[in-house]
Amino acid sequence: MTKILVCGAKGQLGSSFRELETENRNFSFDFTDIEELDILDLVSLNLYVKETNPDYVINCAAYTLVDKAETDREKAFLLNAEAANNLLIASHHCHARLIHISTDYVFNGRAHSPYKETDLPDPDSVYGLSKLKGEMYLADDDSAIIIRTSWLYSNFGHNFLKTVLRLGSERPEIRMVFDQIGTPTYAGDLAEAILQIIKKSEQSSSAFKSGVYHYSNEGVASWYDFAKEIVDLGGLKTKTLPIETFEYPLPAPRPQYSVLNKRKIRDTFGITIRHWKDALVECMGKS
Repeated sequence: MTKILVCGAKGQLGSSFRELETENRNFSFDFTDIEELDILDLVSLNLYVKETNPDYVINCAAYTLVDKAETDREKAFLLNAEAANNLLIASHHCHARLIHISTDYVFNGRAHSPYKETDLPDPDSVYGLSKLKGEMYLADDDSAIIIRTSWLYSNFGHNFLKTVLRLGSERPEIRMVFDQIGTPTYAGDLAEAILQIIKKSEQSSSAFKSGVYHYSNEGVASWYDFAKEIVDLGGLKTKTLPIETFEYPLPAPRPQYSVLNKRKIRDTFGITIRHWKDALVECMGKS
């Protein structure tokens, strides 16, 4: 049976894998978070993988507090870069393949067409810099896949969906920026896509193609569009109003445009990607 080690199992993506466990009985999942496995402790990590001997390691662990990272630089780089390198070293010890999650924040957001994997990263934030450093550790390794994603949400943890639902139930109106453009990504769909990559790789070892891939749901939206769809689907009475980025200043700059081109992951692994509105309907149906 194929063994999959999921690190950062309490986060949105890790929790989504746990939700898919029952319908993927041909996989043996090992869900770990900081309590079970400290991925910053390379000695303990090497011992753990030696004992459990996973076939695949999925790194869902990350420092995702984008604004706090501006002043908490050391911790951001430890979790987003050094931990990724540790997982790669440990994966080599047990000959496992590593799938690592990165972000659209590695780009500066000043493009006018969807970002391809070959486009030059140029992050504007500490968070983006730390995630790019993590990518650099893995970039040339034949046993590693890097998946950049954007605007992740789910029924788990803290995310934009939950924030809009909460604010929409508390306030007569909510204000959301309309001049930042990207694509929401349902964590359940990303987890499914990663499992599809693993299934194909188990059918044929040569099907595992290392490198960088982009994955989000299809379509384009602003945060205002995303919020309005949530409000409408949730049947909330609140009014959604558009504002510009300068009206809601934050410590870390956000990419103004971070739509990702998904052709490579579709063509390489035969993955079908649905529109973000369809994914949102399913996610909210589970709430």
